[in-house]
Amino acid sequence: MAWSNMNDKQREADRFQARLWFAMLVILMVFTVLISRLVYLQVYEHDRYLTEAEDNRHQLQPIAPTRGLIYDTYGRLLAGNRATHSVTLVPEQLRGGRLGVDDTIARLQQIIQIDDYDVSRFKRRLKQARRPYSSIPLRYKLDESEIAKLTVNQHDLPGVRVEADLVRYYPYDDGFVHALGYVGRINDREMARLDEVNYSDTHHIGKLGVEKYYEPELHGQVGHQTVETNARGRVLRVLERQEPEPGKDIALHLDAALQAKAAQLLQGKRGAIVALDPKTGGVLAMVSGPSYGANQFVTGISSKAYGELRESDDLPLFNRALRGRYPPASTVKPVLALASIDTGIISRNYTIFDPGYYQLTEGGRLYRDWKAGGHGNVDMHESIVESVDTYYYDIGHKMGNEPMTSYLAMFGLGSVTIADQPEALAAVLPTKSWKRAVRNASWFPGDSLNLSIGQGFLSATPLQLATMTMVMANKGKWHQVRMIKSIDGEPVAKVGDLGHMDPYQPDDVTLTRHSDWDRIHKAMIDVMHGRMGTARRSGANSSYKMAGKTGTAQVKGIKQDEEYDAEKIAERLRDHGLFVGWAPAKNPDIVVAVVVENGGGGSSAAAPLARQLFDFHLLEAKPEPKPVISVTKTNKQFQQAFGEAGNG
Repeated sequence: MAWSNMNDKQREADRFQARLWFAMLVILMVFTVLISRLVYLQVYEHDRYLTEAEDNRHQLQPIAPTRGLIYDTYGRLLAGNRATHSVTLVPEQLRGGRLGVDDTIARLQQIIQIDDYDVSRFKRRLKQARRPYSSIPLRYKLDESEIAKLTVNQHDLPGVRVEADLVRYYPYDDGFVHALGYVGRINDREMARLDEVNYSDTHHIGKLGVEKYYEPELHGQVGHQTVETNARGRVLRVLERQEPEPGKDIALHLDAALQAKAAQLLQGKRGAIVALDPKTGGVLAMVSGPSYGANQFVTGISSKAYGELRESDDLPLFNRALRGRYPPASTVKPVLALASIDTGIISRNYTIFDPGYYQLTEGGRLYRDWKAGGHGNVDMHESIVESVDTYYYDIGHKMGNEPMTSYLAMFGLGSVTIADQPEALAAVLPTKSWKRAVRNASWFPGDSLNLSIGQGFLSATPLQLATMTMVMANKGKWHQVRMIKSIDGEPVAKVGDLGHMDPYQPDDVTLTRHSDWDRIHKAMIDVMHGRMGTARRSGANSSYKMAGKTGTAQVKGIKQDEEYDAEKIAERLRDHGLFVGWAPAKNPDIVVAVVVENGGGGSSAAAPLARQLFDFHLLEAKPEPKPVISVTKTNKQFQQAFGEAGNG
């Protein structure tokens, strides 16, 4: 029995020893695997994991360029950039994905004021986000108190940043938007066509007008920086930086004071005023009324505010200066008078008797003159001075569709005449082929009579009327009509010099007898200063001579046996008042076209506005032009001051 006990103890010891060696073998194998894995990771895969670690710690961030500035012809700032702070969210750094977005917004609403519009706008932009690590603005224009509250709570708000940025700002926000346009948030359609790299950190783009047309020049080139971040994604330091190239500064021919004056003259009216420099073709003023403020569109206009603009009966969003198609009425009579004598269809001394109406056939329809009873014997000079419709019925019947449309085209009607306003329309110059294609009808003699007094199918924009008048004032000389004057201080004669496409421009108008220009000019001067001139009241007591032509465009047709009575007609069916002209008469310095919708006669509604604009331009003191200052230095200073804060 003793031997048996000893044998059991020996067996237990052997068994324990075997188990111990097995355990040691397992431990040795585990350590061997761990050490092998450690060697593999630390030695063989060292470069790979070092790169991944560095990528987690270092981030390459785009830096948006500062948008170029826009100045008027005297160096007054029209479109600048204002420093502002925004609270932004970075989707990649928000805890819990999209659920984290809602939780974070709810937390922020407890700290600062964030309304439903801010939230809905943010979520729209979140869907459009190109990169999950790019910041998306939630609310703009934080004040110092709100910035302080967010900074104190920063530790509890991963993925939330307070960023400093430059936001577009328009110092002249009343009556300038239809000339300048505005910038707004980039939408999906624009995003698809933009350079993804160059616009990687850009949130706004030119939407209309000059801002849209010169987007390539104004935007600039994106920069980059490599930053070191902590585990929460907070930027610790900037390791490497390539500065963005700021957008170029542009100066326009636009005179801010003249533009403001034109906007004031149209206050409470519907219509448009366009003023050109006849020596260069530069746009001095271009106003459409009523207007609206551009600043509200920069950071995003509310649905309610936009709905009010869109649904207004006065159509403030509609650019009447570029897109309003109006019957030019009697403003085209000087061109048609010129066409009739230059082609030899009538003599320069051609005279008719005006009984107050014109008939194509005896007993047929009466085409009435504006003056009941007529003007008696009328020659060409008197036909322009007193705007005698019957005279133009007669010569229009003799000319037919041609050469009336041919000469009107020489003066810019029927084509887009401005180089750098992408919204401009060509309106309608009705040729025989146009009527056949659009109306599926032939051209009739009555159509020629309507065309001869600027009515019927003919329509023109206020800008086209100003262009027509510029060519008339210049005695046939064309200049490219454009907004831009210089870019970074370098003069621009044509937009083609910048790589843009030059618009179609007719050749200079050359007459058989150059003295015919003087004949027409003399008549247009007498419109303003003659004893019987239709605009003599607007030309009275002037220290300088001016030339012009009034027009009254019929909106509602009047039956043969009816008389026009404005008091009995709805306001929006009353005649439009038009005026075109230039001053001084002998050495033109400004050309003006005025359209007042439903304002009545051109002599009473439009010509007085033109006179005030002439006086303002010619008699008011002008400032000394200031040189355009490059924003490059300003951009660098801003980036140095706000670059790191913008990522913190």
